[in-house]
Amino acid sequence: MSKLHRMILMLGIIMLPLLMLAETNYGQILEINIEGNNRIEKELIKSLLAFDIGDNLSEDNTSKSIHNLYQLEVFDDVSISSTSMKQGIVVTVHLKEFPVIRRLKFKGNKKIKDSKLEELIIVETGNYYAPYIIPEIKNRIMAEYQTKGYHYAQINFEDKFTDEYVDVTINIDEGEKIVIRKITIHGNHDIPSKKLLSKMSTKKASFFRSGKLEEEKYQEDLDKLIMFYNKKGYIDAHIISQKKEIREDGFYINIYLYEGDSYTFGNVSFAGNTVFTDEQLTSNFKFNDNEVFDKEKFDEQMSAVNSMYYEEGYIYSAITPQQIKDGKKVNFKVDIIENTRAKIHKIHIRGNRSTKEKVIRRHLVLAPGDYFQQSRVRRSLSNIYNTGFFEPDIYPDYQVINRNGDIDLVINVNDKISGTANGGIALNSQDGIVGQLGLSHNNLLGNSWEVSLAWEFGGSTQNLDLSFTNPYFLDSTILTGFNTYFATKEYDTYELRKHGGSVKVGFPISLVNRANATFGYSYYRKKYTILDDTDDDEVSDELQDLVDDGWKENSGISLTLSRDNRNNIYFPTSGTQLVLFTEVAGGILQGENSYIKQIFQANWYVRTFFNFGLRTKWRFGYVTGYDGHTVPPDERFYLGGTGSDGIRGYADRSVGPTDVYGNNDGGEREMLFSTEYVIPIVPDQVAVLTFLDAGDCFNSFDKFNLWDFKKGVGLGVRIFSPFGLIGFDYAYNLADGTWEPHFQFGTTF
Repeated sequence: MSKLHRMILMLGIIMLPLLMLAETNYGQILEINIEGNNRIEKELIKSLLAFDIGDNLSEDNTSKSIHNLYQLEVFDDVSISSTSMKQGIVVTVHLKEFPVIRRLKFKGNKKIKDSKLEELIIVETGNYYAPYIIPEIKNRIMAEYQTKGYHYAQINFEDKFTDEYVDVTINIDEGEKIVIRKITIHGNHDIPSKKLLSKMSTKKASFFRSGKLEEEKYQEDLDKLIMFYNKKGYIDAHIISQKKEIREDGFYINIYLYEGDSYTFGNVSFAGNTVFTDEQLTSNFKFNDNEVFDKEKFDEQMSAVNSMYYEEGYIYSAITPQQIKDGKKVNFKVDIIENTRAKIHKIHIRGNRSTKEKVIRRHLVLAPGDYFQQSRVRRSLSNIYNTGFFEPDIYPDYQVINRNGDIDLVINVNDKISGTANGGIALNSQDGIVGQLGLSHNNLLGNSWEVSLAWEFGGSTQNLDLSFTNPYFLDSTILTGFNTYFATKEYDTYELRKHGGSVKVGFPISLVNRANATFGYSYYRKKYTILDDTDDDEVSDELQDLVDDGWKENSGISLTLSRDNRNNIYFPTSGTQLVLFTEVAGGILQGENSYIKQIFQANWYVRTFFNFGLRTKWRFGYVTGYDGHTVPPDERFYLGGTGSDGIRGYADRSVGPTDVYGNNDGGEREMLFSTEYVIPIVPDQVAVLTFLDAGDCFNSFDKFNLWDFKKGVGLGVRIFSPFGLIGFDYAYNLADGTWEPHFQFGTTF
């Protein structure tokens, strides 16, 4: 072989691997055809191809295209071929779609309804019938049967193909129900098996128990056993193994565990803390000397340490307790890496579709530039929710924006419908059947303006009322509002016609958190008329004088001092609500009635357990005339029924001093106590309650007698509807032994 031939051979040996690695090029694409697609649009298919007209077809873009099309999960087969032309190639994409499910039915299922199985599976008629969905469907159905104790259930698919369609029948052989016959715990020396078994939800079959084995609950039960041991100081306890044996009559379960020794709590020390002293951190731990170590209690107290740092903005802190055994004591060394303190850079509001952002920002108690503080975030969320404009699912989030750990705080809200139009009829114990039509909106134009128009009619009542309130006049903290009304109301012996209006101005009291002062001025005219069926003997001289006076003008001013720090305006479980109302009418304000009225009400709310709430209300009222005037009948206090002066178990306005004919004249003093115990059924939606009301009204305090108070007890339900909070109470009158039903809108608490 010549020298030249040897050089050519060597060069070929060197270049051969490079030529093998080179991408094969099939030529320039002139046209792309799609075949076999029945339901998938050609545009979608072409968008998934890794090549286009004018490109060169290669192995690489061919394989990528096939991969992309398979990712749609609708094709049973995908291939790509090319036909050479003079100037290039024509590419054809060959597709075979999975058949479409035309009918889907279940057969053999007796313990689980078809509707439940349809919820469980991931396909329905009209979906593609791909082989990979069959194991998933089987697993889902089998898991449901296992929760019911049918562990031997068999599931098979029967399919009949017709052209592009398939009829699928899922055949189920449920088999016999398998129950737990015995659970045996091994390795427990200090704690009896009976005690351990009582902590488990999984039980053996008995006359009162089904004995079914639910795997998820069973695994939770194993965790419960260790948690129980940990509460007793057994910090090394763990499950070694467990075995479920299926015999002819059912499951036999054996649980093997390691107890270890029981430890008492020693001490806790800290390292790395500079923000808080050792004494401040140690104050969170409330263990007595030689107290058995309770891991759950310790974890809660460690959580309090974390909260201290989180509250001060150290959201990146790493707090790690290290367990150190000392004989039968367990000590802890807590290593703290405080890291940087997070400062709020921006606050973003997301999810508000109708409420203006400025309305939400008014209720924030932290601002850009503040250090992150958990309690102030919670309070801001509570303030926003208590506007009544949003669904309960308000939640915060944050985004780290720089190396210093500063964050952008994100508050996510979800507007709810604020405007309502309602109408209907209701049963009133005094007026009988009454009708009502109303329009209201508590967030008009997203500005938090409150407007309402209500018309109440029927029975002895005619009332038309229009009101408007702007809580942030000209974007300030000043509240303004007005209302006007035309009302006719019949009482025992007379009819009262009244029309007029009022204006109000309010502002926050800066020295007291969440406190407000509201000034009001009202002007109205009213007229008393004796009812036609009233005997002359029933008309008092005072009432006759009012009737003879005809239309009387009234003018008055009022001051309302209030403070409200409830955690939830609908179903509060903590906080208080205080109101002091003072009204002065007549005198230098002119008008033909001169009186002074004061009402003080205090509500407070306490969470007990399981989010149950205890509510208590005290209400005291006082009214007196001056300048020789007596108090008009309609300004006196009438207790009974529901509302702010309600005593459930008594009819509306039935409690008070009576005249010689037994008619309620109303009292100039009132005292009312009420307690409710509330159990939520659906959070912020439905609750049931039990209650006790007691109160009385009289004309002078020397008539006060606590033992003569009118008392009612009973049960009730509260539902938060699109029309507001509505309720029904059924009350027992402790004096008369009678029952009285009560409907109400809104809440007296």
